[in-house]
Amino acid sequence: MSSFFVHPDIKKAETLPAQFYRDPEVFQRLADEVFCKTWQFVGDQETLLPLSESHAPLNFLSPLIEEPLLLVRDQSEQIRCMSNVCTHRGNLLAHHPGRGKQLICHYHGRRFGLDGQFKSMPEFEQAEDFPRPCDHLHQYPLRNWHGLLFTSIEPAFDLDEVLGQMQERVGFMPLDQLKFDPVRSRDYLVNGHWALYCDNYLEGFHIPFVHQGLNAAIDYETYETHLYPHMNLQIGFSKGDAPSFTLPKGHPDYGKAVSAYYYWVFPNMMFNFYPWGLSINVVRPISKKQSKVSFITYVLDASKLDQGAGADLDKVEREDEFVVEAVQKGIESRHYSTGRFSPTREQGVHHFHRLLAEFLHQ
Repeated sequence: MSSFFVHPDIKKAETLPAQFYRDPEVFQRLADEVFCKTWQFVGDQETLLPLSESHAPLNFLSPLIEEPLLLVRDQSEQIRCMSNVCTHRGNLLAHHPGRGKQLICHYHGRRFGLDGQFKSMPEFEQAEDFPRPCDHLHQYPLRNWHGLLFTSIEPAFDLDEVLGQMQERVGFMPLDQLKFDPVRSRDYLVNGHWALYCDNYLEGFHIPFVHQGLNAAIDYETYETHLYPHMNLQIGFSKGDAPSFTLPKGHPDYGKAVSAYYYWVFPNMMFNFYPWGLSINVVRPISKKQSKVSFITYVLDASKLDQGAGADLDKVEREDEFVVEAVQKGIESRHYSTGRFSPTREQGVHHFHRLLAEFLHQ
């Protein structure tokens, strides 16, 4: 099995080698060793579960991981994430969103409460030692942050630590009022390894060379990167009269003209906060040469849309795609092995590579 090492000192470190992106064995290992042990954004509660006693099936990080999950909102408005697999013979409980006071398997009639607890089963009166704990539906951890839902298969870190750090800077925004905008939400198919897409996101180094429009809205020279255990933050400050946040007194950046907060959560989620609202990007691996990037848009103030750093995100995405796809072709070269990090501009990429190496060693 391949192992990787990224030196903790960015001044001495080399990037992950091309083998990391090219090796099919490494790609498959990422499913169990990285993605099953981290968190995924699955949607917002009002879109997925608009009413009490409702449920919504989903797959965890499809197509890389096809773990059938079921989100349930019960009579008391509590939301749970549980297995969508009947504990009798493995049938899927729900194929479509729906409502009901209980969950019924339509294969042999096994019934569960909205809390996932076994309730009844026809023709099992003579079964001994039944029901057992494993006859209840498996429960997955769930985090609900201002209506945004996250879950994990077997998390290696507490998402509350990540959300707490995000709350510190963007908690002044009325996040409970975020409204999903389906028109501005879309998927992009990128012909590149998912980690290459993240590599590109995690540095502002390329902005003056790739994004002329974005570069006109933010001040590249004052661009900041802040590192946390399983997350990092890039801050773009406004250039000229480009729109910026109105920050309250006591805020860590009070008095500064911040145009965007770019949060990345290991391994594949981006939360981009603008004065108009939030753009969430989820990078889903399809193969070692292809990814799907979902842009999920939530609006707070429509009057500020299409201005400053948060303007024309589709154009910015297309520019990023062009670069990522070019790098994908480049790392296939027999003459490329590994690179070095800019100590002043690529702290986020170095952090990402260190985390990948660490998780693949566990």
